[in-house]
Amino acid sequence: MLDLSRVLSGPHCTRMLADLGADVIKVEPPAGDLTRFATPRRHGLSSYFVQQNVGKRNLSIDLATREGAEILLALGEHADVLVENYRPGVMARLGLDADTMLARNPRLVYASISGYGQTGPWVKRRAYAPVVEAEAGIVASQGNARGGELAKDPHSHADVYTSLETASAILAALYQREHTGEGQWIDVSMAETMLYVNEHLHDALWDGHDDPQWIRSFRPGDYLVLTVANGDSLVVSGHPAERGTFDFFIAAMDRGDLADDPRFADVAARLANFDALREIIRDFAATVPDAETFEERFSKHQLAVGRVREPGELTDTDWARERHAVVEVDDRGGGTIRVPNAPWRFGSSPGVGVSGVPRYRGEDNRELLGELLGFDDERLDSLEASGVLSSRLPDD
Repeated sequence: MLDLSRVLSGPHCTRMLADLGADVIKVEPPAGDLTRFATPRRHGLSSYFVQQNVGKRNLSIDLATREGAEILLALGEHADVLVENYRPGVMARLGLDADTMLARNPRLVYASISGYGQTGPWVKRRAYAPVVEAEAGIVASQGNARGGELAKDPHSHADVYTSLETASAILAALYQREHTGEGQWIDVSMAETMLYVNEHLHDALWDGHDDPQWIRSFRPGDYLVLTVANGDSLVVSGHPAERGTFDFFIAAMDRGDLADDPRFADVAARLANFDALREIIRDFAATVPDAETFEERFSKHQLAVGRVREPGELTDTDWARERHAVVEVDDRGGGTIRVPNAPWRFGSSPGVGVSGVPRYRGEDNRELLGELLGFDDERLDSLEASGVLSSRLPDD
């Protein structure tokens, strides 16, 4: 598998496939993947780069040169999959577009990730996760949860979701190839992905009648964040105004009297008086000593409870240790860097998950081109001297 992608949407997709056992070759330009320069880092490796690229071999080629492009075309003849996330048109200018690559290897599955797709009126727009999320309504939804203050959270949802959709499409195309013998081009856009994975989009698209007893798609603020006596914050599943869920809440609080309160007589009444209902629940939570007591009480009434944790806290729990949710990866300097493990646990394939060590840029140039294309030392020396091949190892 050839991974020509950068930063997150492509690299996470190919890391997922590497964790599933694919032999992934990351092809970097001479300047390197931008995430190599992220922080924190040590021994020439950033933890961001390691998290998204561990387990891949590394090749650094200047694809803007004729010889570099020819090497990539030759590698494509041996590849099952190619993943790229350049702006539409870049691969064609390099002579490495899907039509060209598939002509050389009709069995190739070629996946292109972009902001708005390879066709259409927005094909030339620059796109990164934050701007795609703004276009797709995610920033507005988050703003609604803050009372109208528009702000973007720090997570690149569009990149990560698109990487997962791309990996799924690649696996489907490989399965189809087993039946047809033919590869194909896959065009995946971040914007369409964010529409596809938005579980509330149906509500925005609804043009039928409304009913006061309906709870339309939950507003972000409807998922209650509660604070118990020791200061722990919790989130409780379910909308407390919803049929059934309201009964669970009042039973967990031992407040059966609220069932007879006219303010909460039905869904419409509870929605109209939602601020009052929320305050009753918050006041109750403040009397519960700690998160464990709260969860024990509410779980008896079919309500799920989760503690609000800082990033990284969950990784230091007994649950994470027992599940091996985090693994230690060689930092190439005698220590380790902790990264998330793959989330799958296969019954008959216990070895699936993170393997190998993070590679430096161009570290495998000579080995890969000798192994796959039969280049001898003289040819490799010439390519290095001309700058077609380059590397940056810790001593460089």
